[in-house]
Amino acid sequence: MMPEFKTALSRKQIGVGCLQISDLARHYIDEALDANRLSIGPFVHRFEDEFAQSHGCRFGIMANSGTSALQIALAALKEKYGWDDNDEVIVPAITFIATSNVVIYNQLKPVFVDVDQFTYNIDPEVIEKAITPRTRAVIPVHLFGLPCDMQPIMEIARAKNLAVLEDSCETMFAKYRGQSVGSFGDAACFSTYVAHILVTGVGGLVTCNNPEIATMCRSYLAHGRDEIYLDIDADKNADANLANIIDRRFSFVRLGHSFRPTELEGALGLAQLQESEDNINSRRMNAQYLTRNLTPLIAKIQLPVTPFEREHSFMMYPISVYKKGEREKLCLHLEKNGIETRYAFPLLTQPVYRKMFDQNMDDFPVAKTVGENTFYIGCHPELETSDLDYIVEKFNEFYQTTN
Repeated sequence: MMPEFKTALSRKQIGVGCLQISDLARHYIDEALDANRLSIGPFVHRFEDEFAQSHGCRFGIMANSGTSALQIALAALKEKYGWDDNDEVIVPAITFIATSNVVIYNQLKPVFVDVDQFTYNIDPEVIEKAITPRTRAVIPVHLFGLPCDMQPIMEIARAKNLAVLEDSCETMFAKYRGQSVGSFGDAACFSTYVAHILVTGVGGLVTCNNPEIATMCRSYLAHGRDEIYLDIDADKNADANLANIIDRRFSFVRLGHSFRPTELEGALGLAQLQESEDNINSRRMNAQYLTRNLTPLIAKIQLPVTPFEREHSFMMYPISVYKKGEREKLCLHLEKNGIETRYAFPLLTQPVYRKMFDQNMDDFPVAKTVGENTFYIGCHPELETSDLDYIVEKFNEFYQTTN
């Protein structure tokens, strides 16, 4: 056993994500350092503006993580629409735990619904059944790089007067029926964390089209500060308004957080955004290659599905096994051979949620199956054809030895 593991470690590890610091990124970082400024400034603002525009939105607000972005966006919606504590927000039963955690942090109640067996995204057909007189919003999560089925979701939301907060932390630069993720709901949130599509180390963004929501988000990420001084440049060229700004610099109008990023994250994000086309093209080509070469195993595994009306950005490459108990063996085989894996997000079986929620997983049959049978591997631009061939080889090797 040990020699086999040693051999695996002798080759390059195939991770679920990658970090590529280009010459442009290094140039922008040097420029930010030469400006002797780390607090939010020109690089963050350029990244916010260009990212929002690339996703069909008027406003972008950068935070220090995707989770922070979700927290401030939901807080802004709660304030704007006057929701009460314990009002309900519909959340898919398969998602990263941050999606539902921010609902709880905002003193709201998550109501879980099942997901689609092929896309792993929230199932629009079960949303309406979960709506009660206290339902205020729905959070569709664009998982793994694939947009949700937004048309029926938006139709339900409009008919029931629900806000929509898109959790797009795993999906960028993908369209649904020609419209970009992040531009459908009242607000949307993205992540630039390690192993995501754009990587700034830590970071996230809110996008929206409503200036009031944008201003609230900027306030919430800066301790709830008065909108007159949300930026340290607000007092430059203030002229007649300077005395008012000085008086209100330490005026706080809501309970907020310290969720601000730095210029270094802004510089990295801007460079990666400007080079994102190659990033996305590489991910899609890698996914096509894997799908084409793993197709002979489709009696054993479910490969990613991209419905005709959607684009897929492949933050990662999700796979489901059909045989119960096989996922753990397959993932162990891949890991021993230097291929990183991650289980899909079994939300309601998390130890902390078992204590908090009295939920029967049999009420979420698809989520239950996904939680037991689904995992993902990397699909990032650093993968070479030899890496993809090696992945396919190890899948075939597993199924040859287990049959």
